[in-house]
Amino acid sequence: MEAEMLVKAALIKKQGDPFSIEEVELAPPRADEMLVKVVACGFCHTDELVRIQALPAPLPSVLGHEGCGIVEQAGADVKEFKTGDRVAFSFGSCGTCNQCISGRPSLCDSFVRINFGGVQPDGTSRLSQNGVPIATLFGQSSFAHYAVVNERSAVRVPDDIPLEITGPLGCGIQTGAGAVLNRLSPRPGSAIAVFGCGSVGLSALMASKIANCGTIIGVDRIRSRLDLAVSLGATHVVNTDETPDAVEEIRKITGSGADGSVDTTGNGNCTRMALNCTRAGSTTVVIGGGGDMTINVEMDLMGEAKSLVGVVEGDSNPKLFIPELFDHYRAGRFPFDKLIKYYDFEDINQAMKDSLSGVTIKAVLRMM
Repeated sequence: MEAEMLVKAALIKKQGDPFSIEEVELAPPRADEMLVKVVACGFCHTDELVRIQALPAPLPSVLGHEGCGIVEQAGADVKEFKTGDRVAFSFGSCGTCNQCISGRPSLCDSFVRINFGGVQPDGTSRLSQNGVPIATLFGQSSFAHYAVVNERSAVRVPDDIPLEITGPLGCGIQTGAGAVLNRLSPRPGSAIAVFGCGSVGLSALMASKIANCGTIIGVDRIRSRLDLAVSLGATHVVNTDETPDAVEEIRKITGSGADGSVDTTGNGNCTRMALNCTRAGSTTVVIGGGGDMTINVEMDLMGEAKSLVGVVEGDSNPKLFIPELFDHYRAGRFPFDKLIKYYDFEDINQAMKDSLSGVTIKAVLRMM
């Protein structure tokens, strides 16, 4: 049996701790897994939710789930990849349930257990420190110099795509883009309102432009984000700090309400605004994890035959959808790299701070 290897990783030991870069032991890849040298990893709001335990997952843990890197070793059963391949990582799935078999791995029956359970499918730990088990996240834990990744969770990165930009495609960016392209599927000329102009919302906004929507409205309270939204294709923006009634403003812009909306904020008030700003028969997609929200079912939902739906990971199959996003990037239709600011791995706590304050849209840590 191969020996564990020592790797540097950003460790969270207790709820609310800052990240601490320490050595941990990493078990070798199994037959369907690969050892990958991590080149870069995005910082996602999900990482923060786990750090503060707003999203319960085991601690201590090595977080990070928007990784990318170079395959150094492939298990005996890995068919799609070989040593030296460039890959981006995405979420884990079982590959055998009805949802996975039907091409919807984001709805995998074991999604929560595999991505947030902190252990391998057989209950063993991939990471440890001085004999103490360390939890994994999304089956990768890519806030580290090396990660072990299941073949199902990896997507090949073509040579003409810069590797270090690709990590965020595995979660936040495919979530925003997929909410529009895979779930809303708006008709050309449609009016779409996107609440929250962070990396997820701006990805949804760019996807709305790809879908040839006629009116694309970005909603946020930070002026710099709204300015960026305009540069990426928003036809209108609404600053909630400056507009007394955002719903009424959107209705003025669209005439009868938006044809669809996306809420990325995780704020119940924003979710209700996203629902109320749309016309009858429309769909509002929620992709920001939040708490309770009160609505009047008759007035806000059923009475106008509206739909309020949750979408996980953009309802995407990463092995199919991420290559589509590569194509849009090549053609200049999806310039997601404009969202990225790079940080050295050692500066992970500053990256976290800048992400939470809104200074940075998408922080990406460089490991090399």
